[in-house]
This record gives sequence, C-alpha cells and structure tokens, in this order.
Amino acid sequence: MNQFLGHVVNEQGIHLDPAKIEAIKNWEAPKTPTEVRQFLGLAGYYRRFIEGFSKIAQSLTSLTHKDKKFDWGDKQEAAFNLLKQKLCTAPILSLPEGCDDFVVYCDASKQGLGCVLMQREKVIAYASRQLKVHEKNYTTHDLELGAVVFALKIWRHYLYGTKCTIFTDHKSLQHIFDQKELNMRQRRWVELIGDYDCAIKYHPGKANVVADALSRKETTKRVRALQLTIHSELPNQILNAQQEALKAENLTLEAMRGMDKQIKAKDDGAYYLMDRIWIPRYGGLREVVMDEAHKSRYSVHPGSDKMYHDLKTTYWWPNMKAEIATYVSKCLTCSKVKVEYQKPSGLLQQPELPMWKWEQISMDFITKLPKTASGCDTIWVIVDRLTKSAHFLPIKETDKLDKLTRIYLKEVVTRHGVPISIISDRDSRFTSHFWKSLHKALGTRLDMSTAYHPQTDGQSERTIQTLEDMLRACVIDFGSSWESHLPLVEFSYNNSYHTSIQAAPFEALYGRKCRSPICWAEVGDSQLTGPELVHETTEKIVQIRKRMAAARDRQKSYADKRRKPLEFQVGDRVLLKVSPWKGVIRFGKRGKLNPRYIGPFEITKRIGPVAYELNLPVELSSVHNVFHISNLKKCLSDETLVIPLEEIQIDEQLNFVEEPVEVMDRETKKLKLSKIPIVKVRWNSQRGPEFTWEREDQMKQKYPHLFAEQTNTGNAS
Repeated sequence: MNQFLGHVVNEQGIHLDPAKIEAIKNWEAPKTPTEVRQFLGLAGYYRRFIEGFSKIAQSLTSLTHKDKKFDWGDKQEAAFNLLKQKLCTAPILSLPEGCDDFVVYCDASKQGLGCVLMQREKVIAYASRQLKVHEKNYTTHDLELGAVVFALKIWRHYLYGTKCTIFTDHKSLQHIFDQKELNMRQRRWVELIGDYDCAIKYHPGKANVVADALSRKETTKRVRALQLTIHSELPNQILNAQQEALKAENLTLEAMRGMDKQIKAKDDGAYYLMDRIWIPRYGGLREVVMDEAHKSRYSVHPGSDKMYHDLKTTYWWPNMKAEIATYVSKCLTCSKVKVEYQKPSGLLQQPELPMWKWEQISMDFITKLPKTASGCDTIWVIVDRLTKSAHFLPIKETDKLDKLTRIYLKEVVTRHGVPISIISDRDSRFTSHFWKSLHKALGTRLDMSTAYHPQTDGQSERTIQTLEDMLRACVIDFGSSWESHLPLVEFSYNNSYHTSIQAAPFEALYGRKCRSPICWAEVGDSQLTGPELVHETTEKIVQIRKRMAAARDRQKSYADKRRKPLEFQVGDRVLLKVSPWKGVIRFGKRGKLNPRYIGPFEITKRIGPVAYELNLPVELSSVHNVFHISNLKKCLSDETLVIPLEEIQIDEQLNFVEEPVEVMDRETKKLKLSKIPIVKVRWNSQRGPEFTWEREDQMKQKYPHLFAEQTNTGNAS
C-alpha cells in the first residue's frame, strides 16, 4: 500500500487517505466565506470520487461570490453534511489497465455538465461542473456537445491517442461531423473532437443514469418513491386486508374471477400473483396506493397509462388498468390543467340560408390599425351572407354609437333595406342598450356569438383575413395610408370570384358583371325587358342558394371529420376552458402555469344544439354565461372547487389577468456593454405569492402607480 498526495493506492484501486477522512469528519460548519472556500478546496480535491459534486456544492459555491451576503441556512447545512458523508464513504476507483476500451458517458442539464470515465465496466473517475453564466443561455444541442468537450479536455491524459467510445443521450450528436451549418463555437469544438480517435454513439437518457445523475437530480421511479413515502405500516395493512378479503363472506366482493387460485403466499405471508403483490378491495388500500402514485410530489399527476405501467411492476388487483383510468378521469386537478388531445367537441352547426339579398348580414371590426390623417384606426366590415358582397367602412375606434348608427343607416339601410338579422360577436358596441333598442325598432334580430367562440361569425372572420391581406399588399406596392386604398380594395373584393356562390359578389347582387379595366368588353347595355330582368334575377338567387347549400354540405362534412359529437344535460357539472396566458410578457416568456379550466359550474339551460348556459358565480359576472360546447368539459370529480375564484381575475375574453401588487426589491443586471435596472415584483397569483424580476423601465411605463406608492412612502419616512 502506498500513500501519495492524499490518496492511498493498493491492489484494489485508489482510496481516500484515512487521515483526510478523519479531518473531514471533525470539520465544523463554516462561519465565513473564507472557511467555505477552505472546505470546498479540500472537498474539490477529491471530487473525482463523488457523483454530482458540482450540483451538491452549488449552494455552498454561491456563498463565495463577491458582494454576496453570507447567509448560512438549511439548504447550505444539508449540502455541507451531504458532502462530508459522501467523502467519508467514498467508493474505490479502479486504476486504468492499458490504453484500450475507454468508455465515456456524458450528459448535460440546466444545472451543469456531468461525465463518467469507465474501462471494462469499472469506474475510473467521475467529473462534473456547474454551468457558467453565459452557458446557461446555450441550446440543449450545444450543452450536450459541451459535455463531450468537457470530458475530452479533463481526461485528455487518458483519451488522447487512444480509441474510445463516447455515449450521449442527445441523438443528433452522432451526426455532428456531417452537419453542414455550424456556428463558430460548434466549429471550434468539432475541430477539438477531431483530434481524438473517438466514436460518438447514442445512449438513451434512461440508460445513461450515472452521467445523468451528475448533471441533474437522479430520476427516481414513481413506484420507489411510493414505497418510501407511504407510511411504514402499509405492508402490515396489506397482509391484514388480504387475510380478511380471503374469508368466505368477503371473497365474493373481491370479484377475483377465478384468479384467487393463482395467487400464492410467499415467505413474508403476503399473497402475490407472480412477483406482484395483491391489493384487495377490502380496507380501501387501492385508493391509498393510487393517491400516492398520482398526487404525491414524487408523481405529480401522471396519465392513466403511465401510472398503470409504474404500478403494475409491484402491485396487482383485478381490472387494475380500468380502475386506474377511472381514478385519473375523476381527478379535478388533472381536468383543470391538462390539455386535451382529442377532437374538439360539437358538430358544425350552420345558420339557415338567407332567402334574399341583404336580409341576413354579419359584421365585425378590424381595430388597432395605423392611424390615418383623418384619425381613422378601425374598419367596420359588413357582409351579406347570401351574395357575399361587403362594405368596408373606415371609422375611429372612439366613435360614439350615434355616429355609427348614422353610418349604418347611410351605407346599409338606404342601399339594401332593413336586414332581418345581424350576426356579430359580443363587442361592447353591439351589446349596448342603444344598439339593441335601435334594431328592435327597425325589426332586426341580433344574433350574437357565444362567449369565447369567434367561429360563430366565421364569415366575418374570413372576410377580415382577406381584407387585411389585400391592404398589406396595397401598402407594400403603392405606398400611402391604408384608408386611401380602401374604396378600391372593396371594389376588388366584390368583383372577385367566390367559390361558394360560383360568382363574384357584384354579379350575385346586381345580376350582371361589373365593368372593370380588364373585362369592359364583356359588359354591354342590358337587352332584357323589365319582367325578364326580374325573372333572371330571381333565377340567379335560386342558383346561388343551391350552390351555397352544396358548399355548406361540403364544409360540414369536412368539419365534422375533425370533431366529435357530444351533449350535456341540464344539471351536469362542467369545467370551463380559459386562456392559460398571463397578461404580461416577462423577459420575453409568457407565464403558462395558470389552469386551463376553471369550475366546475352547473348547466342551467341548453341554448340550441351546441350551446349551454352556465350558472356562473358573482366573480365572473362580466363574462357572458352562454358557451359553445367546445369550451366545456364534463367534470367527473366529486371534489369541491379547488381554486377560489376571488383570487382569479378574468377578462371578458376569458383570459387570465394578473396584476403586480408591489415592488419588493431592486437590482442592476450587468451585461457586457450596459447595465439594466430590474425590480422584483409580487403578483396577485391565484397560487399564492409569486415573484418575478422585471425591467424597471417597462414596469414604470405600464404600472406607474407602483413606483408612485414607493415615492410617497419614502417622502413620508
């Protein structure tokens, strides 16, 4: 046995020096950054013996930074004790034998880089390090490639000039030498790798556990976590429940279907099917097992298939897969947060075909356009549902309803008469008392879309999309403001062929083609008499209605292929889909942790084939209470409401609205060429206090009241 530089080398391999182990055992907790550096210096010297050294030491390393307050807490104490424990129980590392058969396993994560050097299935050394500040911005591909480079550099004395195999869980690295487009960093690394005689191969992350553990927390199977977290009395409870369930009076309730003859008792007295312990229905232990496998912190609501595959290796009971699927379907948390991968609910429902021109119309607004010289920033789009002819009217977003009424009477009523019905969204202008009273006096029915379902007025939405494309093209090709192009855009739209009516809207409306620079020769004076003209116009309308009916049938056939039929009953409890985005973009990333559904709410009335009225609480009084079926999901859970609605703010479009409550702290983010003041903000999150760092200038611009309050507080003090 030889001692050399704090190591003991013998025929078994390399050990830690026992004298150093004794010093580590008696090392007291550091009280200053200098003492932390001293401990990390000794521990770091032996880091080759410790899996995941960088990750364990991360909280201690942060205490050694300049301008960092020394705050020794539970996290640092736990890391300190864990390092001492691992150093005192360090494994024996093998010595390399020759220069062949070296294998390196590499992995990277957002915490750090990790790698393991092995030879003939024996561990030679571990290596890991934390990410540098700039490396935290690397892509996953670059991080994984960086882990390979890190391993080659740190073990150059072993690997240079020898053949070795490098395993990574990032599949694309196998073809790194075949990639045509590389950035400067990747080119530099590829040149370095080219100096070694190594082959990069793919090794799935699940199999690459050792290197994966060095760069992140080791993945723990849910079933193992289950065995650790369920109280220690579970084996005895299972044994007692099995004995009671096998009694004659209880066995029929177990519904074993003959499987009771196949379960066998083992040495521990418990009954097993093969190697899977039988969980009887008696005693309610199945619910205990499923609760822990689904709702614990080690599981975090897996789907029914994943949960079944995790549990089936250890447990068994009759109809296990179906019971797990039923259990998961009744989990209220899963219902609220998980996205649906099924077809949307509700078959396509189409409004009835109009009988005559401009009897039934649809309307909507295009808002937030660049303001023109006349102050217009909005286009009012009005479309006839039969002939598809449209009017595009420039207005101001701030125009009062009386002005809109005058425009409506001038452009629609005086030209086409009073329509029978108007389809629109639930814009505040259309839901106002004045607008409703006007059309009640004119005898026009207002058909408004259900909440958060713009597809109800699909015709206006499609026309708006076409109009926006035409305006963009005009502005690019001809310049000047969009308002100057709008009349000719309207002319072009109305004179363009529409597939559904197999004619241009102008021709469908007036019975003849419109004179234009490209087809003026086709348009002559009409040779028809009055009665003949009326007859031809009527015939055209009949033809258009037939063409529209055929087009509608095609559209419904296509749409229903991508939808599923679904119906609810009055009294059913349903969850309501909401937008999961927060209203504020935080350093370019939107908060996505709001629930996807809220509720449950009771259905009070069925409104048509695919719309339902819900009994909404007072907190949602601003939201219209009629919803399309695609925004609803049946609630199977018997649990009460989990998220209190008074802690949630939702706008009329069913978007979450989160507001900042106060500024908690200030810092300056230092970049290479600039400094950015940032503030720590507390938000009114429904999950309790939530803090984020935001740019101070952006927050001042959007929420000046937060800084006014601080100024007033400072003056008062």
